[in-house]
Amino acid sequence: MTGIEIEVDGRRVRLPEGASLLTAVRAAGIELPALCSDDRLSPAGSCRTCLVRADGLIAAACVTPASSGVRVETATEDLVQLRRDAVELIASALPPRALTGMPDNPSELAQVCRSLGIGTEAAQGAGGRGGDDSHPYVRLDRDLCIACGRCVRMCAEVQGTFALTLVGRGGDTVVAPGTGGPWAESDCVACGGCVDTCPTGAITEPGPARGLTSASRPAAARTRTTCGYCGVGCSLEVATHDGEVTAVLPARDGPVNRGHACVKGRFAHGYLTSPERLTRPLLRRDGSLVTVGWDEALDHVARGLRAAMEAGGPDAVAAISSARATNEENYLVQKFMRVAIGTNSVDNCSRLCHSPSAAGLAASFGLPGGTDTFDDVERADCLLVVGANPVEAHPVIGARLLQRVLHGARLVVADPRSVGLAVHADVHLRPRPGTNVALFHGLAHIMLTEGMADEEFLRARATGLKELTDLLADYPPDRVAGITGVPAADLVAAARLYGRAEHPAIIYGLGVTEHLHGTDGVRSLANLAILRGAVGTDRGFGVSPLRGQNNVQGASDMGALPDVLPGYGKVTDPAVRARAEEVWGAPVPERPGLRIPQMFAAARAGALRALWVIGEDVCATDPDTNRVARALDACPLVVCNELFLSETARHADVVLPVASWLEKDGTFVNFDRRFQRVRPAVAPPGEARTDFDTVRSLATVMGVDLGCPTPADALAECGRLAPVFAGLSHDRLDREGAVPWPCPDPDRPGEAKLYTERFATPDGRAHLAAAPYLPPGEQPDDDYPLVLVTGRRWAHYNSGSMTRRGGNLALDPVDFLDLHPDDATRYGVRDGAQVTVESRYGRASLTARTSEQTVPGQVFCSFHFPASGVNRLTSDQADTVTSCPEYKVTAVRVAAL
Repeated sequence: MTGIEIEVDGRRVRLPEGASLLTAVRAAGIELPALCSDDRLSPAGSCRTCLVRADGLIAAACVTPASSGVRVETATEDLVQLRRDAVELIASALPPRALTGMPDNPSELAQVCRSLGIGTEAAQGAGGRGGDDSHPYVRLDRDLCIACGRCVRMCAEVQGTFALTLVGRGGDTVVAPGTGGPWAESDCVACGGCVDTCPTGAITEPGPARGLTSASRPAAARTRTTCGYCGVGCSLEVATHDGEVTAVLPARDGPVNRGHACVKGRFAHGYLTSPERLTRPLLRRDGSLVTVGWDEALDHVARGLRAAMEAGGPDAVAAISSARATNEENYLVQKFMRVAIGTNSVDNCSRLCHSPSAAGLAASFGLPGGTDTFDDVERADCLLVVGANPVEAHPVIGARLLQRVLHGARLVVADPRSVGLAVHADVHLRPRPGTNVALFHGLAHIMLTEGMADEEFLRARATGLKELTDLLADYPPDRVAGITGVPAADLVAAARLYGRAEHPAIIYGLGVTEHLHGTDGVRSLANLAILRGAVGTDRGFGVSPLRGQNNVQGASDMGALPDVLPGYGKVTDPAVRARAEEVWGAPVPERPGLRIPQMFAAARAGALRALWVIGEDVCATDPDTNRVARALDACPLVVCNELFLSETARHADVVLPVASWLEKDGTFVNFDRRFQRVRPAVAPPGEARTDFDTVRSLATVMGVDLGCPTPADALAECGRLAPVFAGLSHDRLDREGAVPWPCPDPDRPGEAKLYTERFATPDGRAHLAAAPYLPPGEQPDDDYPLVLVTGRRWAHYNSGSMTRRGGNLALDPVDFLDLHPDDATRYGVRDGAQVTVESRYGRASLTARTSEQTVPGQVFCSFHFPASGVNRLTSDQADTVTSCPEYKVTAVRVAAL
């Protein structure tokens, strides 16, 4: 081990270069108070509670660098007294409640006082500085603030929001929102970092979690699990008491989040105890859903499936699985459909978001996942962020990317809106929605013509250069500017930043995939990394898709798709089917099944007679939802697994109450292919069951033994069927934490960085794509003059079924329509007014919000409130390769009510 060696109280410790004396002391197993210190933050040295003697000089350990050969003392009587005096001085200014309840008081200050023998009588302050209770998740008690600055540094250095500051002078200095006024009206995004780092309880989460942080000593049972919201895969510790969740805390050693979280993972668990939770099965009788027992519900479903098969064969049945489900549940669902029903008609919500990623990345590189771990991406010297707003949709990743930019990485953002990272970009490209392919070709043209391509890499490891070069001749900057609306000078600047960087990385989101030509967009974007030689090499960090939902990668990995089995073996490949048949002991159908849009079309045509929807509110999140509702109404049997009576459940014949992610056992796969454990912190309410138990129970009623009695057994069986997962198991993940796939060997690590030796394509080379730019499926006209783009907001998740049932509703109460002030004036719309938005497909009611985040002619809204009807507007236009809907381009008109 390289580094430095020092002596602490006679013990030799070795440290990396740049470590502090506080790190050295802790490495020696010695605890010191450090009330202004948090190892996630830069040191401040303001509290003077970590005093040590280094080579005879007294110093604050947190801000003093360790140097080789130094001798450190911590335990001499004078040092102990100095530290005790410093803590007593801090405590003396606080009111008695700061130390009330020791030793059970969970605050860091209270625990430090207890360890130093300082009693509650030390706190003698009068108080009276007031507080702030305006925020649903953050409570400020100014009387307990010691002005250590940890919350301010957490907000700036980790979250990157810069929402907090210290105000006042001397002993009156306290933390406050930087905008002034109530906390709830500030720039705070409720990540909880300030709550988690506060050492005194000045900033707390209201209710039973008050004072509990990820560093405080255990005050309740804790369960380590993985977040069930977006695809980042944050590791969380769930504190419970009497069978209820009292707090969800970011794990300090989380491999992706590193002790950080966002408003959803940290706070949005109120839905667990919502009175609207489904606790017993519902069966439709005489047009109404009535409560029944599980036996009756499952018997009705089994009879309906048999009737559908008798009337139309196995392909008259289909299932839509879910990113909400664990890997093991998705595995069991697709196995049930193929073994118990005999059809490949199973799909999942990746169809609606990242199916073009799977198709495009597999065509370019060989595997349908991101090429590099985010730990590597974060080391890039140039970040190209395309069609993504991670600050809102993936806040922990957004915060880490922002910190990288603030520390010197160059940033190019390509997005129609000026949001999130775009305001920090060196170059912000604002292409017209639907023109991505032309934009990427324009960048590639400049890279080739200015000699920024890696010719050696292209000769040795890529194919298709001539075809692409011929195509790119038609995409000079001036022509691309005409198509995209991006100035030619900005195109050149962006291409040079990416093309001349030593270690560039590409990160993209749904703004690339949810288009008529989404797969072409992914492949054209991948071209840039191939041209630069920045994938599979040490010269760059490849291409990483930001997966929208917690397990959308895993649902596809597990084979919940109509054309592939677990591990992405094609159902049309006899060898792949033979392997599955050997493991399952049953035949596998050889013809690909129906995709989600095809399922709805088949239902409307009368060919699909039974549809099982697992954890997806398709009537709220799928495009052209009026037609989706008609499909459900036309289908003789619709079964819905749900937490609540969703819009989809209202159309169902049977509704089965199921567990949420905090009540499940299994695994998720995050956006950079890491398998992580999911563990139940509490039991499901009433008679609700996990999706895993529900699938097994239905199979039993139908006389089919699926095997896999436990989720661990299901993952083990999946590994026998799919070699890329053969090295994974619950036991291994319990020991090691996160493990990426491919992982074919239980004794070797998974492949975090792909393609270091060869690509996974048949010829072992990366494939450049020469797809011409084609226009989007919709164009604005005189009747529908605006282009609508849909996406997510920071406080909510998808249809909002979980985040709308808690404090997040106070943070973001409605679906807003963002429009430029010029358009607001043109159409007579006032800021905050109710408006009607119409497309060729439907109508929605929204609240207008004027902002220059959008350009004239474009509007933006989220889809978190089903009652607003946003997806009644979106069209049935879809990616020509994968059927992913074109959510990002819908022609609309707006009228004030």
